[in-house]
Amino acid sequence: MRIDLHCHSTASDGTDTPAELVRGAAAAGLDVVALTDHDTTRGHAEAIAALPEGLTLVTGAELSCRIDGISMHMLAYLFDPEEPALLAERELVRDDRVPRARGMVAKLNELGVPVTWEQVARIAGDGSVGRPHVATALVELGVVPTVSDAFTPDWLGDGGRVWIAKHETDPFEAIRLVKAAGGVTVFAHPAASKRGRTVPESVIAELAAAGLDGVEVDHMDHDPDTRARLRALAGDLGLLVTGSSDYHGSRKTCALGEYTTDPEVYGEITRRATGAFPVPGTGGPEARRA
Repeated sequence: MRIDLHCHSTASDGTDTPAELVRGAAAAGLDVVALTDHDTTRGHAEAIAALPEGLTLVTGAELSCRIDGISMHMLAYLFDPEEPALLAERELVRDDRVPRARGMVAKLNELGVPVTWEQVARIAGDGSVGRPHVATALVELGVVPTVSDAFTPDWLGDGGRVWIAKHETDPFEAIRLVKAAGGVTVFAHPAASKRGRTVPESVIAELAAAGLDGVEVDHMDHDPDTRARLRALAGDLGLLVTGSSDYHGSRKTCALGEYTTDPEVYGEITRRATGAFPVPGTGGPEARRA
């Protein structure tokens, strides 16, 4: 089995629609794919409707968290999307995204960069607006060559010239909320240092003690030495080890299935989840129409 447990669609900051994403996953030879848009489950219904036969969808989200001033992301799988407390927290995070993005546009204008809110809104479309959409605007204007080059102290990186804080969930609270909604939690790309500061291993140990299920080890932002170190840490802490592409369509260079999760780990994730179940593709009307 080939299993990719971290992908994004146009419901947040990916460039593929949810339907395009699942069709692309099937074409890439995946057996299981997770849709984990930032702080939203809005793309799940479209993905399920277009799910090809032979492909299983894991529903989830990537939750924006912060601890001790350090941004981190928590992958949440197979939770009940209507559980009130977790739903309210996701909405709180999403609602803060628009004023934050408008503020970043204003800061860019102060620096002489002619980006407009209309441009950013067009790029975001129906998705939850975020820094990648502002970064894409900078690429369109020729200010930076790639989206990744915008995530530096000069521009949108944490604490950078254009960075503005937004509401982010305490990761211990995120674990509690996801567990209460029947879900499973995995710390996304915990050592992706080129994105900014990363949490120390002591905090990962505290999160594990609080109920964290796993860590995303095999990821494009982790070099081989980092992956080996994280795999050893996970073993010491009794955490599951996952791998995934963090696919964003054309917004990033990674391909679907570039890194994958061991089937036994996937089986354990599904065993622990009680809020929702993986959805097997039946090749229904929407899928056949593609």
